[in-house]
Amino acid sequence: MLKSKTFLKKTRAGGVMKIVREHYLRDDIGCGAPGCTACDGAHEGPVLEPQPLDPASSLCPRPHYLLPDTNVLLHQIDVLEDPAIRNVIVLQTVLQEVRNRSAPVYKRIRDVTNNQEKHFYTFTNEHHRETYVEQEQGENANDRNDRAIRVAAKWYNEHLKKMSAENHLQVIFITNDKKNKEKAIEEGIPAFTCEEYVKSLTANPELIDRLACLSEEGNEIESGRIIFSEHLPLSKLQQGIKSGTYLQGTFRASRENYLEATVWVHGDTEEEKEIILQGLKNLNRAIHEDIVAVELLPKNQWVAPSSVVLHDEGQNEDDVEKEEERERILKTAVNEKMLKPTGRVVGIIKRNWRPYCGMLSKSDIKESRRHLFTPADRRIPRIRIETRQASALEGRRIIVAIDGWPRNSRYPNGHFVKNLGDVGDKETETEVLLLEHDVPHQPFSQAVLSFLPKMPWSITEKDMKNREDLRHLCVCSVDPPGCTDIDDALHCRELENGNLEVGVHIADVSHFIRPGNALDQESARRGTTVYLCEKRIDMVPELLSSNLCSLRCNVDRLAFSCIWEMNHNAEILKVRFTKSAINSKASLTYAEAQMRIDSAAMNDDITTSLRGLNKLAKILKKRRIEKGALTLSSPEVRFHMDSETHDPIDLQTKELRETNSMVEEFMLLANISVAKKIHEEFSEHALLRKHPAPPPSNYEILVKAAKSKNLEIKTDTAKSLADSLDRADSATFPYLNTLLRILATRCMMQAVYFCSGMDNDFHHYGLASPIYTHFTSPIRRYADIIVHRLLAVAIGADCTYPELTDKHKLADLCKNLNLRHKMAQYAQRASVAFHTQIPSLKIEDTVFHIFDKVKVKIMLDSSNLQHQKIRMSLVEPQIRGISISADTPNMDIDEPERKKKKCEK
Repeated sequence: MLKSKTFLKKTRAGGVMKIVREHYLRDDIGCGAPGCTACDGAHEGPVLEPQPLDPASSLCPRPHYLLPDTNVLLHQIDVLEDPAIRNVIVLQTVLQEVRNRSAPVYKRIRDVTNNQEKHFYTFTNEHHRETYVEQEQGENANDRNDRAIRVAAKWYNEHLKKMSAENHLQVIFITNDKKNKEKAIEEGIPAFTCEEYVKSLTANPELIDRLACLSEEGNEIESGRIIFSEHLPLSKLQQGIKSGTYLQGTFRASRENYLEATVWVHGDTEEEKEIILQGLKNLNRAIHEDIVAVELLPKNQWVAPSSVVLHDEGQNEDDVEKEEERERILKTAVNEKMLKPTGRVVGIIKRNWRPYCGMLSKSDIKESRRHLFTPADRRIPRIRIETRQASALEGRRIIVAIDGWPRNSRYPNGHFVKNLGDVGDKETETEVLLLEHDVPHQPFSQAVLSFLPKMPWSITEKDMKNREDLRHLCVCSVDPPGCTDIDDALHCRELENGNLEVGVHIADVSHFIRPGNALDQESARRGTTVYLCEKRIDMVPELLSSNLCSLRCNVDRLAFSCIWEMNHNAEILKVRFTKSAINSKASLTYAEAQMRIDSAAMNDDITTSLRGLNKLAKILKKRRIEKGALTLSSPEVRFHMDSETHDPIDLQTKELRETNSMVEEFMLLANISVAKKIHEEFSEHALLRKHPAPPPSNYEILVKAAKSKNLEIKTDTAKSLADSLDRADSATFPYLNTLLRILATRCMMQAVYFCSGMDNDFHHYGLASPIYTHFTSPIRRYADIIVHRLLAVAIGADCTYPELTDKHKLADLCKNLNLRHKMAQYAQRASVAFHTQIPSLKIEDTVFHIFDKVKVKIMLDSSNLQHQKIRMSLVEPQIRGISISADTPNMDIDEPERKKKKCEK
């Protein structure tokens, strides 16, 4: 059955366009209930259970299915995800509304519907002839959708009665809308609020803790005193922003001072304006990363950023007078030049809440159900929750979600979501680390895995179309020990004309991941592989990352090759790009490759190739450094893990050899060559990578540190910085230069991906290169997959698709990739910190200059389980009242641990 709507639309040019929309209605859409003779064979995907027994409800003793409305899905997704909730009918109307209002919740509900154990069924009521409803005259879209949901619920109950009168199956409508519930009951539909239904599940009392507190009534603190000013409605905020009365920006809470935050004002230019906020009332219930509207205060009320460290350590208290006393501490006398534009939050434009990991701070009041939750991230305020499991949750890492923040409550309200496990447990802490850094780490879904090639796999004639056969070349890979996701391989051989042919061969991941499918979408969402101390979170499924795309030796693999003809002075004479098939002759570690290069006894083809590559790499590196490229060290730590327990048993800093530099030089050269090619072909749509020059203020800590050792660091250009670092040596302190280079990395800006058509500055400061991209690691970086696709189109090896040449979509993709890359770095550092408990040192009344040698004794302070710290006591030099003897026993750790923790610095 076909329904059509016709309406007129005015065009920009002033004309009138007639638009006809067609809507198809069908009779063959299944209800999802197994055994339904009327719908037999019409079910697609997961179906409902024939006789749902769980959960047992005191309100609904008969077997039943649940049919929630949009707001229940949006706000009670934590309840719906619980294993106790099964057999849920998700209407197309509801799913479409959720998709429009919350992308994260939409993804979560799609994941639940794909989980066959949950028995969630998506019913396309908008295309079912008996459940489709037209919007009536004078009826708004929301009321029409509510009516459509009720019509579907009523149809289901009548349909199930026809199916079998004996089975007593019914559909329960779950809604938190009072009017919608009343209308449903009037129409004979069994209807309950989510809270009513959950409280009726006598066998699952823990589900009550997962209920979101939607109404602020009854959730206020008992005193009822108004603490915060009311948030202005969105319409007024938008008018105020347009007129310039208010400014819009991202709220960034301070990690060190819970009474202070900044707002980075969004502008049309790259220059962002920072506004400081101080005091609870001026923060006005904004939470880190919210998009807020702020009002600038008069200049006589401007303040300076506070140097006071303030953490909210109170226990279950709403002592606002105490907060005001603390705020007075912040306002110390300061130089007028130190004052910054200061403001207050007047409204929230967009909440960016997420589930938060942390620990329960149990109330001192006996039998109390209300407790405070302390997030692991100090930038997030403590959250008031109700739970009946407080005793069981003490000393555990848990997840809590925020529901709202009443004006008369010191803290936001929230609800318990999940118990992760014991504090300090390796698996638990890794889970916290991944959640807090928003690293997608769930197993790949069946929808994603369905796009993987079927095994056994081999290269076919079709695969060789537009591809060069290079399996005869003496190609080899050089990687860290234990590497299974081998992205790159190299070769070098002498040509008949006396020149050298050098090839970089990169795994052709884009051959297996085609644009737009579920595998591609998931890879784009993850953005990058994340390397933790004891595990790797793959961007692509293991079949690709460690097998079919990994350029292992002695197997045929598909690659994308960048091949140069060079003279012996490493000058490029020609460059060409081709999709290829290769067969690597060796998978070497850096040490093994170095041993071959250094061994006079080895002169085979692989070794000869490596020596040629190494010779050319040295020339390339020298030339780069002469142009001003920086050579910076970073304290990369490698863990040796126990093969059975996967616990770290030893750690060492990364040892760099000539072969490390050899591989790096050719990867850089390939990235630069590919960047030039894709920009030539796609001037507006090339995905590139740039590294902005740091502002002079970034270098202050480096300059001061060098000055303390009577050394001068010049920072006016990258070349002068590189030359200064090369000269910064100390005969008495051999590690000084490395430490200064490590410090220099902390001064750098973040390198970022960008779309060439959306930017004018392409320069890469660290590499001193006018153009750069990422091409060499498509197994672990999604940016490289896009670059491969662009390059393939440029050489005629593959066809384009609309999103590839849409600069706005590419810019959005770059934004996500930059975020994923940054969070992956933070997660990796946090993993190292967890496994090494990186120390912090403070000595009172004594000045120690940076890089001074000291001997300390290290002990673990476990007094605060959530934020465990390393305590260091000074042994040498001896300072009265501060230093301790090296023989002083450790009180906080046991004997075996004491032996491990002793060290000298």
